[in-house]
Amino acid sequence: MTENDRATCAALAGLLRSAAVLAVWGFALMCIAALVLALTVRSLSTTAAMGFGAVVVLGGLERYFAFRLRLDQALFAGLARGTIASLDALDTALDRLGLRNAQTAQALRPLDDRVQGTRQLMQRHAIVVACQSAMFLLALMTQDLS
Repeated sequence: MTENDRATCAALAGLLRSAAVLAVWGFALMCIAALVLALTVRSLSTTAAMGFGAVVVLGGLERYFAFRLRLDQALFAGLARGTIASLDALDTALDRLGLRNAQTAQALRPLDDRVQGTRQLMQRHAIVVACQSAMFLLALMTQDLS
């Protein structure tokens, strides 16, 4: 890997570290919605209960994206520091762990494709958290306060 490749990996790892705030926000929304449902589901309006339920369901997807982004952050940081020597070594290690099937992906994926895939994963994670936030607000706005 070249110095530019290592710099790209370091920059992406930093971006992924800073995007962890979204994961905390999504997890907090899921926990609050689950708590509200557990304590007050009988007194909630149908729309509010469905809104809080949607926040919890979306929270499962959000947790998956957050897990994947944490893994990618650690892998890109390893590439940047040189603890992972090359993309081929990374693919071999992922294959041994059962996280990548080397037989279906014989060709080495270039770094640019990996960076683009991780950026798309970040965008999808942000969209899920935005949907969680919107559903949470909807549930709060439709809650009967009497």
